[in-house]
Amino acid sequence: MHTTNYYDTFIRVADDCPVTVAEVPPVKGDNKSIANIQFDMMAHHPYEFTSDDVIFEAYALKNNISGTEKAAGRKQYFSKGQACLRSSTLAKRYGWGIHSNADGKVAIFGLGSDEYEQLSQNKQLKQVKAMRSKRA
Repeated sequence: MHTTNYYDTFIRVADDCPVTVAEVPPVKGDNKSIANIQFDMMAHHPYEFTSDDVIFEAYALKNNISGTEKAAGRKQYFSKGQACLRSSTLAKRYGWGIHSNADGKVAIFGLGSDEYEQLSQNKQLKQVKAMRSKRA
């Protein structure tokens, strides 16, 4: 089984992120985007979910995978490698850094906040950057 979980890691905003202060992803119409789902899970439930939980829940909601199908769906989903939160538009487009604690649970912190600055300077954490949106 593959995993996207990080431990004691801070995913910093991508170098080519277009914002200087974090933005909440806008909801367009009735359907939430992957970014909206990820934002809701990590902003409103900090350190409650792992990266795998967040990524699969967004996938499950977008693909109408219900409660009874979720266990099998999750097993199949992670039977092959999946993109981690470094590829999330939260960190690439909307200016959110993602912190994974020692248990692999995640929370987000906005670019321009004191918390973001503290986490990005923390030498105890592995520091990685979100993936760039464009090739260099």
